[in-house]
Amino acid sequence: MERRRCLIELEPAELERFVVERGGQAFHAKIARRAVVGQGVLEYERMTALPAALRARLAEELPVLSGTEIDRRVAPDRTTKLLVAFPSRKQEDASVEMVHMPSLYLGAEGAEESVPGATICVSTQVGCPIACPFCASGKLGLLRNLESHEILEQFLRGRAIGPVARAVVMGMGEPLLNFENLSRALVAVHDEMGLGSRKVTVSTVGFPDRLRKIAPSKPRFQLAISLHTAIQAQRDELVPAMRGVPIDEILAAGDDWFERTGREVTYEVALLAGENDSAEHAGALARALRGRRCTVNLIPFNAVDGTTYFRPEHAAIEAFRGTLERAGIVATVRYSRGLEGDAACGQLRVRHRAASAPWNSGPG
Repeated sequence: MERRRCLIELEPAELERFVVERGGQAFHAKIARRAVVGQGVLEYERMTALPAALRARLAEELPVLSGTEIDRRVAPDRTTKLLVAFPSRKQEDASVEMVHMPSLYLGAEGAEESVPGATICVSTQVGCPIACPFCASGKLGLLRNLESHEILEQFLRGRAIGPVARAVVMGMGEPLLNFENLSRALVAVHDEMGLGSRKVTVSTVGFPDRLRKIAPSKPRFQLAISLHTAIQAQRDELVPAMRGVPIDEILAAGDDWFERTGREVTYEVALLAGENDSAEHAGALARALRGRRCTVNLIPFNAVDGTTYFRPEHAAIEAFRGTLERAGIVATVRYSRGLEGDAACGQLRVRHRAASAPWNSGPG
């Protein structure tokens, strides 16, 4: 895809200069930016506060967004997964996934009905370097970091599907390995889109040094650490990029995060049948977290092509949660929403690439 700059990529002074050079006034740049990021207007023709001639020039020369939607899957519960391709200087598959999940409640007849305010899930990298064996995101390796405007674009595309009440940065990629660009995007999400800090959660495998460096700035998000197990040898296998990093150091960094920010950490566990869902695993996690201010989010595994992992039985999931709760630890279960075959993060990209002949040659 040919590289073209877009409106949300330009700094205020750059956008102002671009607009003025095409016959507009400096304040028209602010109007355009506010329309896109603040109000969710993604087409110039709808920016009626701009002169018609300027709208036509901008539509011709400056795309609002840089990415292209190349696939969309909508589940019966209206969960929507998008595959968005961003420009690349080579012939790589520079695509990422994002998801829009409407909030649901049980209506009078017992049927699920949507209510205003969805959760969106966004990505920070094209691919992922962590290479967890149960996750589709890392199957094709890491291509590159997303730019800040490419991360922001996912928020804008999510809002275009429907109202957004909260967001999780736990799609493709490891957020702490692209933290500068993520931070810049979240400034716009907070200041211009109006999504509050407590409504945004960033999920990481938990690099202790990076967490300790970030915490003093009291960043504008809630923190989730993908722990998956409290048994060191097993975590080294499930999270290869963290091999040799003691779990105790990760938990200590989580404690430091709470002390410095005043916000509890959520520890995430992807439950894998016969791997980390036993009473022994639940007990080890309970012992590791007992006395800590935190929440555990249990995530039953979503099927991924080419792996030998499976979702635990409902009884095993509830037994695991019960063990944690008896230890005084708040534990929740996040069941998958829609998109049955493509629910796992990264799965749509993997399947699309396998089915698309032009991409079969791989990166580079």
